[in-house]
Amino acid sequence: MKAQTGRDAGFTLLEVLAALVVLGFLIAGLSGGVRLGLRAWDQQERAAAGLSDLDAADRILRRLITLINPGTLTRTSFIVGTAGRLEIVTTLPASIPAEVALGLDGDRLVIRWTPLEPGIRLGAAVPGEEAELLRGVSGVRFAYWARDGKGGWRDTWGLQDPPALIRIRLAFNDSRTWPDIISAPVQERTGGR
Repeated sequence: MKAQTGRDAGFTLLEVLAALVVLGFLIAGLSGGVRLGLRAWDQQERAAAGLSDLDAADRILRRLITLINPGTLTRTSFIVGTAGRLEIVTTLPASIPAEVALGLDGDRLVIRWTPLEPGIRLGAAVPGEEAELLRGVSGVRFAYWARDGKGGWRDTWGLQDPPALIRIRLAFNDSRTWPDIISAPVQERTGGR
């Protein structure tokens, strides 16, 4: 057996440098991948947060439309709608009847409401509370489907009975998109005064 000399027992300086260069490339590649993954995760979280706002607004709008007061046997309902604004008497959460107006204020979709006392209906202006449903909205368009058998969406509504359907189409200042919100108001009148 041959005895090892000092030269055969270790690594040369060139071998150590080559190993460090390869290790450096591996670390650089891994850190780039980690940065890319963290950036994608952050973008996904921001997109999910934006969609959760849209989902909440969708649920609120559908509920308000579904709970439109259809009127009573002796009084008609209160629905005044244009392509850009909708005013209704509906039921807010906690079973509070209120006059509600939906429309744009700048780039915000806002809801304004005034609680109603039994038997009192306010005029077209809704001066009560206000809440922002969505921000970054470039346009809102309301449309109304009549029960008269003629079909087609109308841009205005001022008839005594609620429309069969109400459609809300939203446009945004950014890349967000959302399908049309289509909901049916309650149609059956109650027997109250």
